[in-house]
Amino acid sequence: VISCKEPEMVASSKSALLLGAAAAIGLSEAFSPAPMALGHSRASSIAAAASSPALRAERSGIVAATMARESFVAGNWKCNPVDINEAKSLATAVIAEAKTAPGQVAIFVPHPFVKTVADLAEGSNVEVGGQNMFVEDSGAYTGAISAHMLKSVGAKHVLVGHSERRATFGASEELINSQVLKALAEGLKPLLCIGETKEEYESGLNTKVCALQIAKGLKGVTKEQMKDVTIAYEPVWAIGTGLVCDTSVAQDVHASIRSFLAEIYDNEVADSVRIQYGGSVTPESVDELMGKPDIDGCLVGGASLDASKFQRIMNYEPFDGKGATPFGGKPGGFREMMWKAMSNVEELDDRSGQRSGATALQGVDTLRRASSQLLCGALTGGRARGRPAPPLCRLAALFSAMLLFFEWLL
Repeated sequence: VISCKEPEMVASSKSALLLGAAAAIGLSEAFSPAPMALGHSRASSIAAAASSPALRAERSGIVAATMARESFVAGNWKCNPVDINEAKSLATAVIAEAKTAPGQVAIFVPHPFVKTVADLAEGSNVEVGGQNMFVEDSGAYTGAISAHMLKSVGAKHVLVGHSERRATFGASEELINSQVLKALAEGLKPLLCIGETKEEYESGLNTKVCALQIAKGLKGVTKEQMKDVTIAYEPVWAIGTGLVCDTSVAQDVHASIRSFLAEIYDNEVADSVRIQYGGSVTPESVDELMGKPDIDGCLVGGASLDASKFQRIMNYEPFDGKGATPFGGKPGGFREMMWKAMSNVEELDDRSGQRSGATALQGVDTLRRASSQLLCGALTGGRARGRPAPPLCRLAALFSAMLLFFEWLL
């Protein structure tokens, strides 16, 4: 472990890490497609993809499988930001960044900001939603917000059944169902959130829990009304924790949700309803999530409060995880992690080594994960451009093993 109190060790570790990362990037540049920097624009990604026929074919298959459903990326600001001025700044930045988004975009903002943000978003491709609503139109319900009130200030969507409303505020399945029905009756589009707890996940009950929540939440909703309903699968254990559900597991749950919709409605509804994934979605995880055939979008929490991160998520590039590089990972992903590691380590103060010891640890961890990706991909003979990994890639694997050993010594 690198300690903030050991500047000599930090300095030597910094030099070794930078040297190792630079060499590894050089190897990856030689044997993988054109680099995609973290935060790259959709246009540059498409240009990079155009240079790889195999990658173009893979992405065409992904698009063809889901072309009937428009993608839907939504940001949930929760109880953020702290005041109206910050809300205006964030909304303005998101609206500007959303111009290149390939699908539908919405932001769910705190109630005091709905009118202001909706006015800013007017005429853009960003829609605004409320984070909660009550089922009555008016009356002695202190603190309640009605569906009509939300719609009157520019909201087009509303979150229903978010896990934080269920756990913290005690929202029952009956209330959630009433909210869905009331939202639809008032012309709002409900985004029904479902998902299992950690205990339920570990017990293998995730699909059963989701089916039960859907059955109760959509009780009384007609087939015709389902065109205005979006479902968000959010494993509770992944919300705000930094943990992301494995993409294959997420796909399985999404597929089971679609199958259940076919049972309670029909195949037409099942094939048309959009199902988002939510739970610590980041710029690093979005591409593989959106490469899954039954994942139609993302409900984004913390990352939606950073316009640059949310821009990258909105402008996702679907990737199916089939090893398009000789390192077995997402094209550009290895280089992205290496550059991130180098940037983190560079933040160390050359004179004392005490300025950012935590950042150094982050750099080491990023470099370790990137090296692990390179090592595993190379040793298993990942493919690039339709051909086996070259012999020198095996040498890169040995180099990665040395990096991991060096990190272990520290």
